[in-house]
Amino acid sequence: MKIEHTYEQAYWEAGHAHVIGIDEAGRGPIAGPLVVAGVCFAPGFSHEEIYDSKKLSEKKRERLFGEICALAAEYHIVIVEPAIIDQKNIYAATQDAMQQIVDAFEHKDVVLSDAMPLPHCRQPMEATIKGDQKSVSIAAASILAKVCRDHIMRAYDHRYPQYGFARHKGYPTKEHLAALDAYGVLDIHRRSYAPVRKALTPQLSLVFGEEEK
Repeated sequence: MKIEHTYEQAYWEAGHAHVIGIDEAGRGPIAGPLVVAGVCFAPGFSHEEIYDSKKLSEKKRERLFGEICALAAEYHIVIVEPAIIDQKNIYAATQDAMQQIVDAFEHKDVVLSDAMPLPHCRQPMEATIKGDQKSVSIAAASILAKVCRDHIMRAYDHRYPQYGFARHKGYPTKEHLAALDAYGVLDIHRRSYAPVRKALTPQLSLVFGEEEK
């Protein structure tokens, strides 16, 4: 499905050559990092297949990842570890990582995000609902973020095969919650998220209860 470049085109025609699209992957999972990506294409860029990463097959995302990296004028990826998410909260961690992405670009005229406002952004910006279905730059960023995060979660699956990270990518599925209950909380779990807090409670009770006895 081809995106019509509604947002980029208007800015390109107004003389803004460096339009940055930003998106993230991993706000909902209870384990693993948040990954944020930003992409800038040359004015007039178009691509028949770049679209919301959630609407694409894994095979297509993997192929497009390489194409985007090759075709982009500039791109950046930031990985936010679970401890930072727990420290800041997921909303603030996402905003901070997106601002870090903006700051990393050498040239930036306009910033487009997928529904996330950036209060400290000095450039004109739009936080667009379903931006990854309207902006080719945001869609490309969504693909970079998703593929990068999926690779990280598959690596964790090799390290902790009993948790099934390659299948659920850290989301609180029935399988994941059962593994959490059976095998306990890992250092890659987000302790500020309710299912992890719940799983930690009996562990802490057991530890402190035994110490009191």
